[in-house]
Amino acid sequence: MAYPADFEKALQIGRPPTIGALFPHSKALIVSGKVIDRAMLAKGKAIALAANGRNYFVIRGVLMAAQRANAAVIIEIAKSEGGRSAYCAVNYWNMARIVDSLCNELGITVPVAIHADHYGIKNETDLAIAKVEIPSMFEAGITSIAIDASHLPDDQNLLSNLEITPFIPSWAGLETEVGEIKGKAGLSTVSEARFLIQGLNAHGIFPDWIALNNGTTHGIEASDAGIQVDLTSQIHAAIADYRVNGAQHGTSGNSSERLREIAQKTATTKANVATALQMISWGLEINDYGNAQLDTDGNFIKVAGEGMSEELWAEMVAYADAKGWKKGDYKGLNLPFENKLLAQPREIRDRMAKRVEEFAYRIMTEVFNARDTAPLAIQAIITANSHDLGAKGQRIEDPAAWTRELIIQRATCLCSDKGPTGNFDD
Repeated sequence: MAYPADFEKALQIGRPPTIGALFPHSKALIVSGKVIDRAMLAKGKAIALAANGRNYFVIRGVLMAAQRANAAVIIEIAKSEGGRSAYCAVNYWNMARIVDSLCNELGITVPVAIHADHYGIKNETDLAIAKVEIPSMFEAGITSIAIDASHLPDDQNLLSNLEITPFIPSWAGLETEVGEIKGKAGLSTVSEARFLIQGLNAHGIFPDWIALNNGTTHGIEASDAGIQVDLTSQIHAAIADYRVNGAQHGTSGNSSERLREIAQKTATTKANVATALQMISWGLEINDYGNAQLDTDGNFIKVAGEGMSEELWAEMVAYADAKGWKKGDYKGLNLPFENKLLAQPREIRDRMAKRVEEFAYRIMTEVFNARDTAPLAIQAIITANSHDLGAKGQRIEDPAAWTRELIIQRATCLCSDKGPTGNFDD
């Protein structure tokens, strides 16, 4: 296969050293998350699809959609999905290998970032583990990470970010988070977001993205209440001088129209899609909000002849029933059934991926405005002449005003409502 000259140049200089070491003969253009962010900025009012690859078919389908749309894309997995206590077979340590293999098999030439989403830090033990675990993840092919210490008080969130950032390669995409994703409870505020970004800035840390609790939730939505566009826009405007873009979490449960508003009215360049893609790959009926539909008895609706076989779906439902699982617990089916899904006939495997492709292609082209961002990502690499695009922002804040003691003192002046306690991991 003949490749364009710009692609070959980007392949030569644009892959991080860890990727080059893992896949020395590969034609997969696996890049830093910074590259994807810059491509969306170059197009303007564009958002990269960040697909949670809970199974092989989601990853395959999204890559096919990205190639078809000529769009730069992110494949990711969250700590709860793919960390050490994962409920998915895809994880932080094998995701890059799956993506690389599929890109070479399918002839994928669009740039792809491998993102470790929601790397949660909730206590000192998590922090200690992270210092060992995060380097291992980058050695395994991760090229971008979201440090999520939003479960902690604001001062501890900032201090945890400061403590863990030295273990992240400087070339990698970096996301930070303020406000746990809890729906309409515990909404993020301007003062909280500015506190986090200013404190990082003072220490020479310039995130590519900030994630907020802006009114949405993870998983299956019970209503169409969701993203508060005005709140998101207000927070993004308040941190504009620091050149940090938005990462939108929990898109399932939000209409296409609301997601278009996020693209048009905010500084968002990354949007996570997880539950919807899982359900689509399985062959369940969903609505425009990405929510799986229920029949009159409150059961998921399996579309005949789409997704997995009817026999395997019946087995999965029986497994969930035996465990007494609610509909939101069905994500736990990923790990025990991945090999059974892969063992189905080719025509069934192909239709699972194809169903994902069609949905992802529509989101990329009709909702996120990401069509033809792949060449912009490649151009960003060539212009930089490096895999490392550097930071968008520069230091504004005085480090002397953001010592540990002053951070703790400043945090006492923040007005915020963290909402209810509980486990809000995806």
